[in-house]
Amino acid sequence: MGAQFEHPWFLLLLLPWAVMLWWMYKATLRLTGWRKPAAVGIRALIMLLVIVVAAGINPYVKVEQRNVVFVADRSASLEADGSMGDWIAQAIAGKEDKDRSGVVSVGLNAAVEQPLIADPVLEQASAFAFRTVVGESFSHLAQGLQLASGLLPGEGGRVVLLSDGEENVGDLLRQGRLLRDQGIAVDVLPITPRERKDAAVERLDLPKSLHQAEKFAFEITLSSTFAGDAVLRLYEDNTEIAQQKVRLERGENRFALQSVATSPGFHRYRAELYADGDERGQNNAGFAYSRVSGPPRVLIVEGKAGSSNNIVSALESSLITTETILPEQLPLELADYSRYDSIVLNNIPATRIAAKPMEWLSKAVSDFGVGLVMVGGEDSYGLGGYFKTPVERALPVYMDLKGKRQIPSLGLVLVIDKSGSMSDGKIELAKEAAMRTVELMRDQDTVGVLAFDSSPWWVVEPTKLNDRDAVMTGIQGIQADGGTEIYTSLESAYQALREVQAERKHIILLTDGQSATSPGYEPLTASMVKEKMTLSTVAVGDGSDTRLLQWLAEAAKGRYYFTNDQSTLPAIFSREAVMMSRTYIVDKPFIPSIGQAGSWSPLFAQGVPAIQAYIATTAKETAETALLTPDGDPLLARWQYGSGRSVAWTSDLTGKWSHDWTLWSDFPNIFASWVKWTFPQFVSEPYEVTAALEGGEARLQIAQTGADDGITGGIQVGVTDDKGKKSDLSALPVKPGEFEVRIPAAEPGAYMTRIAAKSSSGASSGDDAEEGIMAGFVIPYSQEYRIAAGDGTEKLNKLAALTGGRVLQSAKPEEAFMFDPTVSREYTDITRQLLIAALLLWLVDIALRRLAIPWHRIGAVISALGRSRGRTPARKSPAEAGGTRMAQLQQRKKRTDSFYGSGTEERKHSKPAASSVTPSETAEMQSKPVIPTRPAKPTGGSVERSRAVHGSTASSSVRQAGTNPVPPAPPEPDNSKNTAGENGANSGINRLLAAKKRTRR
Repeated sequence: MGAQFEHPWFLLLLLPWAVMLWWMYKATLRLTGWRKPAAVGIRALIMLLVIVVAAGINPYVKVEQRNVVFVADRSASLEADGSMGDWIAQAIAGKEDKDRSGVVSVGLNAAVEQPLIADPVLEQASAFAFRTVVGESFSHLAQGLQLASGLLPGEGGRVVLLSDGEENVGDLLRQGRLLRDQGIAVDVLPITPRERKDAAVERLDLPKSLHQAEKFAFEITLSSTFAGDAVLRLYEDNTEIAQQKVRLERGENRFALQSVATSPGFHRYRAELYADGDERGQNNAGFAYSRVSGPPRVLIVEGKAGSSNNIVSALESSLITTETILPEQLPLELADYSRYDSIVLNNIPATRIAAKPMEWLSKAVSDFGVGLVMVGGEDSYGLGGYFKTPVERALPVYMDLKGKRQIPSLGLVLVIDKSGSMSDGKIELAKEAAMRTVELMRDQDTVGVLAFDSSPWWVVEPTKLNDRDAVMTGIQGIQADGGTEIYTSLESAYQALREVQAERKHIILLTDGQSATSPGYEPLTASMVKEKMTLSTVAVGDGSDTRLLQWLAEAAKGRYYFTNDQSTLPAIFSREAVMMSRTYIVDKPFIPSIGQAGSWSPLFAQGVPAIQAYIATTAKETAETALLTPDGDPLLARWQYGSGRSVAWTSDLTGKWSHDWTLWSDFPNIFASWVKWTFPQFVSEPYEVTAALEGGEARLQIAQTGADDGITGGIQVGVTDDKGKKSDLSALPVKPGEFEVRIPAAEPGAYMTRIAAKSSSGASSGDDAEEGIMAGFVIPYSQEYRIAAGDGTEKLNKLAALTGGRVLQSAKPEEAFMFDPTVSREYTDITRQLLIAALLLWLVDIALRRLAIPWHRIGAVISALGRSRGRTPARKSPAEAGGTRMAQLQQRKKRTDSFYGSGTEERKHSKPAASSVTPSETAEMQSKPVIPTRPAKPTGGSVERSRAVHGSTASSSVRQAGTNPVPPAPPEPDNSKNTAGENGANSGINRLLAAKKRTRR
């Protein structure tokens, strides 16, 4: 036994209660005798009861018992039957009488089969009957543990989980950590599912986006618990497109079925498996979807008209649409490049591509996922001037050789026009061209920079590139000003270059004007040829002396360039620097070796033809080199660049360097495979859709892939299943740019969804049948029907170790209650009874204090009644009876006067009326012994009343008995009636004043 207080701080009121108890006893003067301690005690008890009620007293009894809640996994993987109910019933039968047990069933949901009680009622003595419906398609074990913990009382207990541990909703171990923090241990009984014959479609894979007439493969993964024959069927939009007999082996089986994308549009695909003896049909279908667009389109950019016939023939044989243009026709808007799936640059120099198209080619690959293929030739790669260009960044190879081979030393002088006409941005591009050329050269090369207007000025005299930064700084200091004088500048460059020790010597002249003087240039060009120097000229704009510059280039065995787009100047200069070293062209026959071909390996399984020549490059660090040259240079390389892919083929495809390849029968298919590999791997849409199955509903997440287009009213989602049923749902924003839709009771299958932005008013924009973006997602069948991987038992063991539980044995169900009992308290609420007791005591307190009840006379009457029942009274004469009644009336009057305090003074002077006592009474009193009466303690008016009542009777009795006569009191002086009246009035007033004083105290 014990007691517990909900609000123990109220017990502090016992201190003032004790003080008040003492004060009440001292201050209560009106009550005397036994009434005073009784009244104080009752009031003290009332206040004590109120304090105890306020403190929230709860008496309790300690009880030792065991509390166990069984959680039965009734999902489809176990097919819960009588065996689980038998084990639970046997475990409950082995408990003690005070122990309590409860049962919870769990599947998708959790439900209470039996609350925590001490005397469970079993319909059958040997089995527990399950009645609830919990959804067998899923296993939410965490929810079952959570519900079981709620059934246990505050002192705790244990949970026994009967399961295979194969959960597919929630987190079992996370819930275990929560139970551990609550002090609840979880015992586990691992149950091994029954071995059944089961074959399942685990996965169906195919490209999410296809082009019309494109060949692709269905990749199908099957699992089986037995070996046997089966039939695999494929459906496209509920139309069977393929059927194949397959041989299943135990475990995982993989199959691939070839197909061709026929009609454009959004298509659903389904794979169904039929096997003899299969005991479960819920897992015999897999789903996928794909968007089939029109025929792929490839843009071919060729440096020379008609040089791309081999490329066009190879692509069109694979039903790929092509478009051929010259480099000057490249689009000037970035959006125009997204119309193509891939772009082929066929032997074109960078000098023919303006700055914007050069930049858009790179961005089309990295941002839009458009493919890029570069085909080699004399005007491609480093020889084409692509060094340090955006195209080089997008390709898998570097344009320079990175010191891999010995290159002839070069002496180069840059002669740059810095006249006033170069001030409109041309001089800045000329300086950039000069610096890019310096970057391309090696430390053992010699470079000089000569700027001229009306006279030449050496910015950097010919020097070795030991201090490259000093050369760059000097070039940056060139400013446009003055006239144009070409001859003296060329003469100065020639004289300086004669003194340079280099294997190759070259001069590059750049100008946008005409020379002020025109002396004969023949002796100068002849001297250059004699000294084995070459001269290339660059004419910028129509104002330049194009005829002179072209003649100078031809006379000095160099190259002539004309451009109206000064943005090509850097490419021209870098091209010239590379052209001076013919080492970039490797001109010797060889058979390529296969490197990191990856998915292209089957293309080269039968070997590859020989190559006569190629352009030397260096493979980038993360690129895959599929074909290698004997010198280790890449012949065929590929890599991923941003969102897109690019391929580099360093030989040509005109037949000049790759004659055997262009005549190879497999070449069309092989080259088409290269180009297809670069096709976009995704369809660029404003939304990305992902789906996840959570219990019985699907959660659809929609994320914006681009910039916010002003979506203020949210998005509307229309979902259509494979049966044609459509549901219109509103997506809820979860964070900026992301929305979420919940699809209740989602069935397995491939779904099509149309996503449309809603206006601020809440309606979708445009016609619902036409507006919006099409997307797809797949909801697979529940994980509950997958062939288990067998890691459930390990998870159950972790749960038991985490919570301090045990791993029980199926042969010993009685172990479920074999643990130390918990000590609990059974509380009793007695607040109502205490309040009733306080109320009754309060009424008693009122009666004791306010009602003047002569308790002693009541006792005497009761005693007299008891005596009178024991004898028969004697019959009296009428005269005696009348006298007796008069005497009784007089006695009653005296008692009344004595109680109310009236007539006291009169009785002091009155004589005893002897005649009031009858002879019979006198004889009776004489026959009885006289008992002396102890005088009561005088207390106010009670002494007078006592004397008035008892005095006269006692004296009469003594006198009549003649024994120990008491002398009568001396007579009082006889006062007048007025004096007696005044004394009586004064005595009444005195009593009232005395009572008032006691009340104030």
